[in-house]
Amino acid sequence: MSCILNIETSTDGCSVAVSQDGTCIFHEEDFSGPNHAERLGSYVDEALSFTDNHAIPFDAVAVSCGPGSYTGLRIGVSMAKGICYARDLKLIAIPTLQLLSVPVLLRHELEDDALLCPMIDARRMEVYAAVYDRALREVRETRADIVDSDTYKAYLDEHPVYFFGNGAAKCMETIHHPHAHLISNIRPEAKYMFPLAEKRNANQQFEDVAYFTPFYLKDFVAKMPKKLI
Repeated sequence: MSCILNIETSTDGCSVAVSQDGTCIFHEEDFSGPNHAERLGSYVDEALSFTDNHAIPFDAVAVSCGPGSYTGLRIGVSMAKGICYARDLKLIAIPTLQLLSVPVLLRHELEDDALLCPMIDARRMEVYAAVYDRALREVRETRADIVDSDTYKAYLDEHPVYFFGNGAAKCMETIHHPHAHLISNIRPEAKYMFPLAEKRNANQQFEDVAYFTPFYLKDFVAKMPKKLI
């Protein structure tokens, strides 16, 4: 038995969900713009009231940990930490690129050897991306990519690769390969966090509430070779 509060603020959207034993029992979301400071507090209050009224105790708080926007992640993680301190709960960090992959796996039929390439938009032809297999095992770690026709060629030559997220559409204008597929309208949402959050909860994969920091996009820039900046 587990009940987890899920918070997602890594991009322009703001969403909160409550999951209990593999089922989403509450969710609120707003994708009208970057208004996390305005929406998040009220959504969290509604979620806490809902569980308190139904006498459902929380086990943990899960938060999308990036890569993502500095402001959005800072607001989401600060809220998650505050709830953990106030209610003596565990903190779970969910990588945003893995979270983006969940609705693809749940809603689309993919080939057995398909690879997933979630993308978060950056400037020009840059994206922040990773490559996963269908079990969400990391085939290639998260990197800042400057996308051209050869960036993912090694994977495309061997597998069908599905690109999605808010950085994917612009890349498909450059990636011309018969194995490249675009899935539109995929965004990180709290209501899809529960498979990842509950697995981490069962494995006791928790973060240190005092010292945890999210994975800001600016962290990538600091690590990029100067010739790419």
